[in-house]
Amino acid sequence: MSEKPIRIVVINGSVRPNNYTSMASALVIDELKKDPMVHVQVIDPSTLELSPPGLPSSTGARQLQETVKQATAIVLATPEYHGSFSSVMKLVIENLGFPSLLQGKPVALLGVAAGAIGAIKSLEHLRGVAAHVGALVLPTPISVPNVRSVFDEEGHVNDPNVEHIIRGVARSLLEYLHGNVCPRVTLERLMREGVLAGA
Repeated sequence: MSEKPIRIVVINGSVRPNNYTSMASALVIDELKKDPMVHVQVIDPSTLELSPPGLPSSTGARQLQETVKQATAIVLATPEYHGSFSSVMKLVIENLGFPSLLQGKPVALLGVAAGAIGAIKSLEHLRGVAAHVGALVLPTPISVPNVRSVFDEEGHVNDPNVEHIIRGVARSLLEYLHGNVCPRVTLERLMREGVLAGA
């Protein structure tokens, strides 16, 4: 396990080769890694054999569960498919059990879409599901419209303003963690170690 105290898991909700979801989340990951306190782990569902709902947990599902269980916070990144978030992301959430391992975890949302209005619908639906299972969904999810023109074939961003907005997912999440989670974790550790005893 990493010695860095903040463990952030980024889950990509697309399994297509060279998908735009991963291109967008790569910017978030790069921004997160600038913080020396942060360890980032990326989950690519295409590498896991996740179980359909109602079937016993697979080895891949158990690996996913353990990774999320150890996380300080989660980033869920999804494309918009047919007016909602991807079935891949839904399968990931289903494999996190009930009660969900997202319960009580800060969660930031990122969506990409080919259309001009972006991934607004998918993010609304994903926010509802994540909140329903108990996640602490951060406000202002980021939606990236016209994603096919935002990135080139190598995954580079064509518009620096859009890049700044996407990286804002990381900045907002880190601001929340440093302002709310880290002080509480530090206080709990001090209490356990007896530093505050008799104070």
